[in-house]
Amino acid sequence: MSVTLAQMIADARAVIGEIGPADAGAGIERGAVGVVLDVREPQEFANEHLPGAVNIPRGLLELRADERSPGADASLTAKRSGRILVYCTRNPSARSLLAARTLKDMGYEEVEVLAGGLIAWADAGLPVEGAAEPGA
Repeated sequence: MSVTLAQMIADARAVIGEIGPADAGAGIERGAVGVVLDVREPQEFANEHLPGAVNIPRGLLELRADERSPGADASLTAKRSGRILVYCTRNPSARSLLAARTLKDMGYEEVEVLAGGLIAWADAGLPVEGAAEPGA
């Protein structure tokens, strides 16, 4: 039986918590979030991203998240038991929900998704970095 993207998103949403921009920002500011993970493509990241975010595109996540992989990313693998905030661009947050579900399946303990993604974050007046910054 085949599965649709909508079903995959719903399944991930049932397992992964979503957090609004204000609460996510407060958690980052308090130091409660160990990794802010942007799963968009590198050009999207270069254009605009959350301050301090690590960019690991969705298509490379499994290679970067497995500490036994030659392509492992220590900025992620060192935080397996810490809180990880995953985001992409917007609702329905497909890339971030699927990425967060993958991390959870790989044994990462505290994974959540930024509800509404980067667009909701920026709409909430929270800071962004990158080439699209005003005056950049």
